[in-house]
Amino acid sequence: MESVVKTDRRILRSKQSIKKSFLELFSEKDFEHITINEIAERANVNRGTVYLHYHDKYDLLDKCIEEHINALITLCTNREANQVSEGIVQDPKPIFDYFHSHSPFFSAMFSNQRVFLFRDRLLKFISTNLMVKMEKPGTPPDIDIEIKAQFMASAFIGIVEWWILHNMPHSTQFMADQVRNLFENNHV
Repeated sequence: MESVVKTDRRILRSKQSIKKSFLELFSEKDFEHITINEIAERANVNRGTVYLHYHDKYDLLDKCIEEHINALITLCTNREANQVSEGIVQDPKPIFDYFHSHSPFFSAMFSNQRVFLFRDRLLKFISTNLMVKMEKPGTPPDIDIEIKAQFMASAFIGIVEWWILHNMPHSTQFMADQVRNLFENNHV
């Protein structure tokens, strides 16, 4: 029998409070000027508690990025599996819903010009997925698949970034429809 390790709710609350405080500070000031003391004070935890979970603010940033990238990967993987089995054309609305529901994180990431790590990881994830979708055996592509994937991934990130930084002026459904039309017009 496999034993399941339960994480103490206090630990989960502490980590959640630390991440929330970090993102609030991150949206208020440059990353270089954020200190562990400020994060701990705002999170209402001990400085040692922050260090218990994260090596430093760089590790905290990396963990936040990793958490959201992994959530997007899981969302896309589950969505693709369901849509392939049902024969449905992929709908990007769940992705926009995710961006919308986690807008404080994405807004902080896109508004801080020094966070290239997040953008690079997101770009790599999207371009890799696009390359897989565009590969068609036996048909030589008009445009190199890697170049097309990079172009489309950059365009998608640009659209999401614009949408988030402009306080989401359109609904997630509208954005999903627009992106789906753009992708379909470019045979992705």
